Formats: sequence, structure tokens, C-alpha cells
Amino acid sequence: MMKRLNDAEARELLGRGRTGRLGCVVDGGPYVVPVSYVFENESIYIHSLQGLKIAALRANPRVCLQVDEVIDDYHWQSVIAFGHYEELPDSPERAWAVRRLLVKFPQLTPVESIPVHDGQSSVIVFAIRIERITCVGEV
Repeated sequence: MMKRLNDAEARELLGRGRTGRLGCVVDGGPYVVPVSYVFENESIYIHSLQGLKIAALRANPRVCLQVDEVIDDYHWQSVIAFGHYEELPDSPERAWAVRRLLVKFPQLTPVESIPVHDGQSSVIVFAIRIERITCVGEV
């Protein structure tokens, strides 16, 4: 039977997750891509190289992240966190987020942190500042 999960269960699922689907708007329509993330302090932290996703998020910072955990057809949970995109410039929060991402995903390649021609990292680190969460499951 499907049921709505409470906020604590939703946050627990976000904390356990590793990969989610980031939803944003491109040219007036939906655009969804898989991302690796870290959830902590009511924010979701993600890194990315420049591209369509970053351009879309800069143009329209409304965003969501959907994460699910599926055991089988009758045992699953799904959470959607809605919020807004915020790029993290060179700051203590950015350094903290990069460390957390590297701990959770040690396979991140070193080339992602090599500075580009202007001396800045080519990697965009951003947060989704969560405004609301919905979560359902089949139990």
C-alpha cells in the first residue's frame, strides 16, 4: 500500500542517497539529468562542469531533486526536494562541500579541480536550498 512518508523519513532517504535526478527548465520545458549529491544542513550539494544544466539553472533557479530507493516492486520510497539553485563562490561553504563530495565520491577525477585559463576551477559547486519536500513509498 502506498503511503506518504513524514519529513524525518524524507530527509533520511535524502541522506542515504547518492544519485538523484535534477529537474530544471530549458527553453520552457523540463530537463532532467542524473547527478551525484550530498545532503546536509537542509541543502543538497552538487558539482558540475559548465554546460546546459548550469546555463538553465542560472536562467531559472527553481529546481528539484528526485531520489528513490527501490528494493522491489512492492518496497520502494521516493522523495522530491524542491528549492532554489545557489552557486557557491570561493568560500568556506564551497570548500566544505567539495570535501564532503570527495569523501562520498572518492572516484571524482582530479581534472575536475584543475584551474582553467583564468586561474579559477572549471567546476561549479552549487547548493539546492530546500524549501519543501514530498515523499511517498510502497510498503
